[in-house]
Amino acid sequence: MKEITQLAAELGRRLQVLNAHVTTAESCTGGGIAEAITRIPGSSAWFEAGYVTYSNRQKTQQLEVPAELFASVGAVSREVVEAMVRGAQDKSLAHFAVAVSGVAGPDGGSPQKPVGTVWLAWGAGETLVSELRHFAGNRDEVRRQTVKAALEGLLQHAAVEISNQG
Repeated sequence: MKEITQLAAELGRRLQVLNAHVTTAESCTGGGIAEAITRIPGSSAWFEAGYVTYSNRQKTQQLEVPAELFASVGAVSREVVEAMVRGAQDKSLAHFAVAVSGVAGPDGGSPQKPVGTVWLAWGAGETLVSELRHFAGNRDEVRRQTVKAALEGLLQHAAVEISNQG
């Protein structure tokens, strides 16, 4: 918890330097990334919105993820998290965004997507990066590792933009 709080606080410092906002689009973390960010006093200056889209229907309704993606590639996929990022950016007008979709367990895994499989995507303006991760542990541990990875990715994108201002 302390490490995640420190990451969120550093994200806030970097976003304030950039005068930028962040949004989150979460499935398997159930709002955990937004909670970590809003744990920081003053986060209203740089946190725009959090979307908890646990069902496929809500991913489509709230973030405009094309419904046909779920049948073709599944909710836990690069295509879905990338669409979630773009949808969150479009809806919130935030420059930075992170999206996550995964199998936190203990059930729901498959041979192709075992428990601990998580897709993450980050958006920074037009930049879009996604990554497949495999986390070990129980449901809480998978979710915590996902929140940490999401914040670390946001920090990296903010650092790049700060150095480009330089």
